[in-house]
Amino acid sequence: MTIDFSSVEYRVFVLNVRRDASFDEVKKNSMAVIKIKKGLDIKLEGLPAPDIREALQTDTITICPQEFKGIQPRLKIQEGDRVKRGSVLFFDKKNEAFQFRSPAAGIIQSIVLGPRRSIEQIIIDLARDEEIEPLKKYGVQEIPSLSRDEVLSHLFDTGYMALIKERPFSKLPNRERAPKSIFVNGMNTAPFQPDVNVVLGEQERFFQAGLDLLSKLTKGDVHLCVGETASLKLKQTQNVKRHTFSGPHPSGNASVHIHFVDPISPGDTVWVIKAVDTILLGQLFLEGAIPSSKIISVGGGGIHESARAHYRVRQGGSLRPILEHQLAGGFQRILSGDVLSGRAVPLDRPVPFLDACINVIPESEERFFMGWLMPGLNRFSHSSLFLSRWFRKKATWSLNTNQNGSIRAMVMTGWYDKFMPMNIKVDFLVRAVLAHDTDEAIKLGILETDPEDFALCSFVCPSKMDFYTIIKNGLEEIEREGL
Repeated sequence: MTIDFSSVEYRVFVLNVRRDASFDEVKKNSMAVIKIKKGLDIKLEGLPAPDIREALQTDTITICPQEFKGIQPRLKIQEGDRVKRGSVLFFDKKNEAFQFRSPAAGIIQSIVLGPRRSIEQIIIDLARDEEIEPLKKYGVQEIPSLSRDEVLSHLFDTGYMALIKERPFSKLPNRERAPKSIFVNGMNTAPFQPDVNVVLGEQERFFQAGLDLLSKLTKGDVHLCVGETASLKLKQTQNVKRHTFSGPHPSGNASVHIHFVDPISPGDTVWVIKAVDTILLGQLFLEGAIPSSKIISVGGGGIHESARAHYRVRQGGSLRPILEHQLAGGFQRILSGDVLSGRAVPLDRPVPFLDACINVIPESEERFFMGWLMPGLNRFSHSSLFLSRWFRKKATWSLNTNQNGSIRAMVMTGWYDKFMPMNIKVDFLVRAVLAHDTDEAIKLGILETDPEDFALCSFVCPSKMDFYTIIKNGLEEIEREGL
């Protein structure tokens, strides 16, 4: 694959290497610094404060099996059963080695079924005295001696393998096929994602243990990708290759990291995990129990400033104690995930297992008199259409859900390529996907991408195209048909 280096500045610093060192030794001690030029940072109002607060506890937790892509759950419990923290709730009918364990002890209050008897929710009434199902506990010194099969068996047995995604298709990894490398994302640049420097806190031993575990899963390298503001704790991690990325969003997307560090070739697989989830892997092994809580970020212009922060929440607990009475006036949209690629959820939605970010933005269908013909000093635009582009470059904006126009025909302009740092022609790729030309889409690089990589293109699209859904459908079609 040919990389278009016109969109980046690439520098390599070699540290502490002898003058007579071999090339392999130089490579091992090198640190890549990659500056992305293409993209856009949207300066939104509502940044979460860099502190961790304890969320109020709820009486129940809710598990949503449909959150796990590609899993066909079969229950191992029924209503009225008493479970411990660590009891198996369900397993995958297609892959019985994968099973999900309860993050809390209590009684199964109800099992909510959806269309075709799909399992939508498992609701657990929490017990006052929590019983814990003991799992195998590993010491820090034991992890280096573990085999790949031992690590994989424990991850599948607990359900925590779901935190790792296999590229292409971002699906549950195939344990029989070792990845050529693993990427740990420590610098997501999408708006209001958890700050890794904040989440890491005093949990560096869990994080390092998680990195050591990941190194057992591949014969290649574990790449830790961080930003220029990475803390000293991130920079002092061992058993990984660190790469520093800078520049506008999407410089923090895992696809961008893979593209410039270790590109995917036909037949390759690469595994991806977030740094905040790597902490949970280490905690699982070192404590010998299913983690009962996680840290999420809550932000956005639709929630009061006093409530914008990082929260320690119970796995599966309701968002209501955090958001209730904290929403701004009017209608607000609650998003699980970032504001560019997240999905709308209700106030009673449980804390997601796979996401660590909650955003709230105002709902709006307001129409503006004369629209784009007005000067637009108080309206955001990345193009030169409004005066704000020239006179308010450093302003912070309170944006809402308004698309400012209706969907219209897509025009092949090359406009989206200004926001895509990877060597991918967005117009041609999207056209191939819409035409169901999967062979052409593969040639144009769709397998290197994830739907989130195109969310920014949707934001700047003058035709209001939903590129996220288009690429998602394209990848699912290719996965169904097979490569």
